[in-house]
Amino acid sequence: MAQKALQAVESGRLKITPTYHQKNWKNWLSNISDWCISRQLWWGHQIPAYLVTESEPPSPQGDIDESEGFWVAAHDESEARRKAARILGKSETEISVQRDEDVLDTWFSSALFPFAMLGWPEQTKDLEEFYPNSLLETGSDLLFFWVARMVMLGEQLTGQLPFREVFLHSMVRDAHGRKMSKSLGNVLDPLDVMTGISLENLREKLKEGNLDPRELKVAESGLVKDYPHGIPECGTDALRFALCSHRVQGDDINLDVASVLAVRHFCNKVWNGVKFTLSALGEGFTPLPMAELRPQDPLDRWLLDRLRQVTEECEKKLQDYEIHQATAAIHTFWLKNYCDVYVEAVKPLLKGPVGSDAKQVLYWGAEQTLRLLAPFTPYLSEELWQRLPPAASGRVPSVCVAEYPSPQCTAHWMYPEEAQHFDFVFSVIRTLRRMRSDYNLTKARPQVFICCSQEEDLIALQSFLSPLQTLSLLGALHLSGPSPEEPGDGPGWALGIVTDTCHIHMNLKGLVDPSSELPKLQAKLKKIEKQLKGKVKEYETEENSPEMKISRIRSVMKTLERMS
Repeated sequence: MAQKALQAVESGRLKITPTYHQKNWKNWLSNISDWCISRQLWWGHQIPAYLVTESEPPSPQGDIDESEGFWVAAHDESEARRKAARILGKSETEISVQRDEDVLDTWFSSALFPFAMLGWPEQTKDLEEFYPNSLLETGSDLLFFWVARMVMLGEQLTGQLPFREVFLHSMVRDAHGRKMSKSLGNVLDPLDVMTGISLENLREKLKEGNLDPRELKVAESGLVKDYPHGIPECGTDALRFALCSHRVQGDDINLDVASVLAVRHFCNKVWNGVKFTLSALGEGFTPLPMAELRPQDPLDRWLLDRLRQVTEECEKKLQDYEIHQATAAIHTFWLKNYCDVYVEAVKPLLKGPVGSDAKQVLYWGAEQTLRLLAPFTPYLSEELWQRLPPAASGRVPSVCVAEYPSPQCTAHWMYPEEAQHFDFVFSVIRTLRRMRSDYNLTKARPQVFICCSQEEDLIALQSFLSPLQTLSLLGALHLSGPSPEEPGDGPGWALGIVTDTCHIHMNLKGLVDPSSELPKLQAKLKKIEKQLKGKVKEYETEENSPEMKISRIRSVMKTLERMS
């Protein structure tokens, strides 16, 4: 049986993920020994074996002498009697049967599960339809105890592998990477994470165990250190999403309640984002079919292109069992793209005529995200999805039976030009936000000139002019191409460098106190000049000196000299 199990993996008929576990598989099955399937326990499947004697049992119950009879296997005592009578050629009344009191090893019983639960050894309809299975997902610590034994017995008793693929997940440990142990007091009950629990109740749960006083003291000190205020209520969806956000292929999962709490905050963000979307859609909104939504606005196109990319990434990562990368893609899309950028940018537009496409984009962005989230946060997704207005053609009754978003359905939302342009535009937005932060411009909307020497950069900025101004909280905004003398070079203007071909000039007159800002700028200037001189010296000593880099650095240094 072990040899067949080995050959199944070596031939590729059975796939084990992660693949490095195949080495353990080979080591174990190449050094296999006899397996005693009998256990002296009070629970389990009692062994269906009966000792047959030709008279009354000569030994007390539980003290069987095998030399006084022989064994038969049977479903029950009456079947054992019939079998024994046929073998001995005697009537059933002339023989005695006594069942073995031992039980089967739990892993033997578990190894029968894939086919026994479907009616085997009878050739039932369920067995024909559901056996063999496609995938087994289990912990890596059960590879030999359970997986190997299911494979061996499946091949031996049915002639087929019980499944085609095995996916082994990691072990969950505490936040410090320690194995969860009652004596350490670091066992996390999932129910406590879901519903929350006070420190006092955590202590009471410890005392309900059988720890000796010294272990109890160590465990209590661990509780106080890790959960000084108890465990806050995080919810079922947050715990599930947090666990799926860890890399489950091989690495141990160090579960920190703080990470689960962060996911709860993410769930709140999903709730609030959908709540805003519903208020923006208003009464009587009817979503267009996805295939008919082809907006012209660059920002609408950018978000739909991002949604298309996320859908593709989720499908690929789930197929590869890189579940943590799928959750990361959804998390980034909702927070960074949908809420922080798109929602904030379209708020001023929703009341006007240009907001009609924006509403459609808002709807499908939320609807598809809830579908993507459904396997990880089913309760949240269901609650919010039911509140979204259905399409005119109707929809399925629940998000859990709705089709999972596929790249085929979003392929027409491929807008590479808008995606490339917005990457540059957002780098400008980040620079503007950093400048606002540096000068503490919390409410002021300064005048800004953006000078670009590349025509493509100007085109990108002009395409996204409205979101650029909205997301950066700007007053008057002027774009200009290359000129001998850039606007805003005089006193009272701050310079921000996006790239060596794109500079930002922000008018700070009347907005900041020059006497308080000047020392900070001078210190920053000296630091940058020192770094640039070091780079020039480093490049000049190289045999193949990058002349273009040196030229650009010296150009920046001249700009800094003008500033000083």
